[in-house]
Amino acid sequence: MPNPEESRSQLGLVFPEAAAEAPSALRRVWRVGQLVGEVRNHIEREYADVWVEGEISNYRPAPSGHMYFTLKDGEAQLPVVLFRRQAMLLRFRPEDGLQILVRGRVSVYEQRGQMQLIAEFVEPVGAGSLQIAFEQLKARLQKEGLFAADRKQPLPTFPRCIGIVTSPTGAVIRDFLNVAGRRHGALHVLLYPTPVQGESAALEIAAGIAFFNRARTVDVIVLARGGGSLEDLAPFNSELLARAIAKSELPVVSAVGHETDFTIADFVADLRAPTPSAAAELLTEAQHKVEERLEQLHRRLNHACRYLLMRAQERFARLSAPAAFARMRNALARRQQRTDELQYQLDAAWHRQSRQMTERLQKLEARLLRQDVSHRLRVVRERLEMLDGRIVRAEQELLSRWKARHARAEGLLQAVSPLAVLNRGYALVFDEAGVLIRDAAAAAEGGLITTRFAQSTLTSRVLERKLPPTNS
Repeated sequence: MPNPEESRSQLGLVFPEAAAEAPSALRRVWRVGQLVGEVRNHIEREYADVWVEGEISNYRPAPSGHMYFTLKDGEAQLPVVLFRRQAMLLRFRPEDGLQILVRGRVSVYEQRGQMQLIAEFVEPVGAGSLQIAFEQLKARLQKEGLFAADRKQPLPTFPRCIGIVTSPTGAVIRDFLNVAGRRHGALHVLLYPTPVQGESAALEIAAGIAFFNRARTVDVIVLARGGGSLEDLAPFNSELLARAIAKSELPVVSAVGHETDFTIADFVADLRAPTPSAAAELLTEAQHKVEERLEQLHRRLNHACRYLLMRAQERFARLSAPAAFARMRNALARRQQRTDELQYQLDAAWHRQSRQMTERLQKLEARLLRQDVSHRLRVVRERLEMLDGRIVRAEQELLSRWKARHARAEGLLQAVSPLAVLNRGYALVFDEAGVLIRDAAAAAEGGLITTRFAQSTLTSRVLERKLPPTNS
């Protein structure tokens, strides 16, 4: 331990009891900055690596990313600063009242002359940081409504293709394919290979969800991983992955860990499966029930056939051979007919359901097509073409009616025209003034008259008029 007197002399501190004895020639006057800097250097050398336990209070995150809070217990308090580089490594969010253990170095903030602890590492006391981060994220997402049942999508009853996001080398994908193939042989499975552990796993799993949503080649997405510790399951407790699941337009099934493991992805997903194998069973449940029902009907049919065959054999033993064979053939024919009828009913039910699904798809496509701008433009264009055709036809019809009316009027004019009379051999006679002569008495002797024929005229002079005798 250093001698207190030596330490005080090194720091240049003079206490009252020694001030009276110290000669004025040995007195040293410090500037404030020099003294605080000397104290800071001394404290940083003596307390360069310390562990301090206490309770967080007055927590203040700064826009720069630094974190400031006070570490206190029942007797004292100590300001703590956690700079941005170390704060980014935290797996939980500090909050007031949380008991923590801090490792760092003691320093002095010169602008205030205040001692503070510059933290390098922070961890909760009791529960681990991952568990606290899990609880904090769970509470925040639940408050936002990401766990609400009304936002979860129903799973397809008969999925044709399943997209699975998992590691391509683990046992999970083999177990999933074995179960799915055993229960539904016609089911297609598309694998999006990603790591399921590590710092970048959450980002790549979210990328797999986005890929299937863009491609639209699958009916449902499965996130699968085997069991592990809380550190191993950390990617599935990521806020990034939780929001990617909530944003997905396709249903998402979370099949992470064992039955006792719960992750944030389980709460956000549309369905949580205890294990990847259980996810395969849940997704093929409806198809498996149909196949089980068919198998059950097949067994019942076989039992009935064997029973009828046994009864027929008994009757055959009592009856003659021709009659027994005839009855047996009739019984077999009836059973075959019943089998065909059941097969037709089964086919009809399958086709009916397929037709319903096709009609529903067509309705959705029609609704989508009605929202298509090109479709609307095509409909408007077709309507304009139809109206244009109607206008052209109306113009042609109106022109035809006018032509017919013109022809009729022209015929009427031709019928009453004097020229038409002249064409029949008649002629018109005019005097020199151009006045029509209707009687020979109107023509003056020696005068000129003009005779109008259909195609020409003739001018002549009146030499003599012969008038009809008058009755006195």
